[in-house]
Amino acid sequence: MRAGDRVAILAPNGLEFLEATFATAGIGAILVPLNVRLAPREIAEILERSGARALICDPALAPDGADALRIGPEYEALLERHAGSLAPVAVAGDAVAQIYFTSGTTGRPKGVLLTHRNVCAHARAAILELGLGEEDVWGHFAPMFHLADAWATLAITAAGGTHAMLPRFDAEAALAAIERERVTITNLVPTMLNLIVRHPRARGTDASSLRLLLTGGAPIAPALVQDALATFRCEYAPTYGMTETSPFLTISGRAFGPVELRVVGDDGADVPRDGRSVGEIRARGETVTPGYFEDPAATREAFEDGWLKTGDLAVVDPEGSIAIVDRRKDVIKTGGEAVYSAEVESALYAHPAVLEAAVFGVPDPLWGESVRAAVVLRPGAHATEAELAEACRALVAGYKVPRAIAFLPELPRVGSGKIAKRILRETYGRDA
Repeated sequence: MRAGDRVAILAPNGLEFLEATFATAGIGAILVPLNVRLAPREIAEILERSGARALICDPALAPDGADALRIGPEYEALLERHAGSLAPVAVAGDAVAQIYFTSGTTGRPKGVLLTHRNVCAHARAAILELGLGEEDVWGHFAPMFHLADAWATLAITAAGGTHAMLPRFDAEAALAAIERERVTITNLVPTMLNLIVRHPRARGTDASSLRLLLTGGAPIAPALVQDALATFRCEYAPTYGMTETSPFLTISGRAFGPVELRVVGDDGADVPRDGRSVGEIRARGETVTPGYFEDPAATREAFEDGWLKTGDLAVVDPEGSIAIVDRRKDVIKTGGEAVYSAEVESALYAHPAVLEAAVFGVPDPLWGESVRAAVVLRPGAHATEAELAEACRALVAGYKVPRAIAFLPELPRVGSGKIAKRILRETYGRDA
């Protein structure tokens, strides 16, 4: 194995992710984490495109016919044979350290390049921003193949803290781990936090060790934040970011670490700080990707005048705090009006019967698009479509109220745990 070689890993959360992260960086190789929810065809495509020379994988996830190093006795024996023989090499800051391939839900997956400078600058900033130290225990409950969690692999290690891992997310197991391992800090996708807070054991869990709870990956309903604070009685900070930025861009609405941010309107100018004018977030700084793996066209499209175009829409308040309103692709245009799904989802979450909610647009011959919602009710709870629509109408304008609400046993998700709205749009757009 040589500097610049790609090493893929396909595994649930575990010690192997820590080992692979630091071993590849130490020899100047490039880590390619793989989403365990991808289909075999998608995994094969990423392995081929990345040119990976090695694959570390869980035996249960190994692609058919793949020449892989399977986690288990073979893997441990290899480590034993080479214990102490790793000779770290010097690498340039702009050398690529990791490649994260997108899930491919909207087309051909793109490989996000993160350099050693990107990930190290992010780790340093996280230590300062979050006050990380050797007394901290990080709960790896979100998937380590995704940057919702993977950034902590570096930051917690650099701070001298402790890693506590679950192989995969489970609300009851996460609560047990917080109590057993005395977890002090973790980062969760809002859907994960929602399942934890709504779990029957949540209020009975000893979570006194938890000092800071972070969420990211999607907008969060105010009602969920209130419930989480009442349940865990710790500090809370919403984060916003993306794979292309290592990932954090904001914490509690303010710019993270070395990042510079703008919110730009359709006219190309910064939006006024009035808390109402919507624009696209743009970013630059040490933690921002240099581009996409072997895709110069996508790289050119992603940047304008040196600023990364995030595709996320936000408003800025008079104090300069940034609040996300929606992904540009998720904004619903109905009858000439823009409906931001996060606002309607918050209205649905305010109803006591709602466990999870997703709002999306489907084609409409009269209005262009109509507002739809998919809802999962809490165990034992009951609510009708009319009741939820009326509850929304009390909180948002009439044109924002879902025209139809589907009741589902669970919502579709991508590998990070975020709700897959593309699947909902495709499923419920057919009969629109």
